[in-house]
Amino acid sequence: MRYVYLATFFVVVLTVGILGFRGSISSRPPLEVFPDMDRQPKLRPQDASTFFADGRADRPLPVGVVARGSMRADAAVYQGRAAVGDWVRGIPSAVTVDARFLQRGRERYSISCAPCHGALGDGNGITKAYGMGATPTFHDDRLRTMAEGEVYNTITNGKGTMMGYADKVVPEDRWAIVAYVRALQRAQHGSVADVPTAHKAELGIQ
Repeated sequence: MRYVYLATFFVVVLTVGILGFRGSISSRPPLEVFPDMDRQPKLRPQDASTFFADGRADRPLPVGVVARGSMRADAAVYQGRAAVGDWVRGIPSAVTVDARFLQRGRERYSISCAPCHGALGDGNGITKAYGMGATPTFHDDRLRTMAEGEVYNTITNGKGTMMGYADKVVPEDRWAIVAYVRALQRAQHGSVADVPTAHKAELGIQ
């Protein structure tokens, strides 16, 4: 019988512990077994502070501060600009362009760009089927003659309704995408003269 009382007591304690006294009102604060640092001695954004002379918790940035990861001397690679400030023409010499680099660009393009710009770069991506606005084709003269640095900047910071991909695509992959876009443009505007002599016979070209 003693075990029955103990079991009943245990069940009552467990039930009260889980459900509490529903509907009861108390002016006392609840018992916190694990406060989890809910009340830390900290300053929240835009709070007042008596510690600083200006009374603000937010502190201005020191003069000359550089965001982490932004101290990069090569403006051509990381900003798409030449030393004089103009957009870079061509892929920067510090970036090695080879078959592996273009394949990387194709993969990144398929993930980040093709949904809107289409697999061929003609603006016929899947988003067009859902009425999400007209996406320009890479094959018009304006974009074919645009400097590679400006294309890189558009990927980085976005333009119009296109969001920037600086937080999603690393600089090296942005240049890989630029190189792949140029390959798409070349493929759509190629001619017989572009085929190497050694391969013309394979295509039946005299």
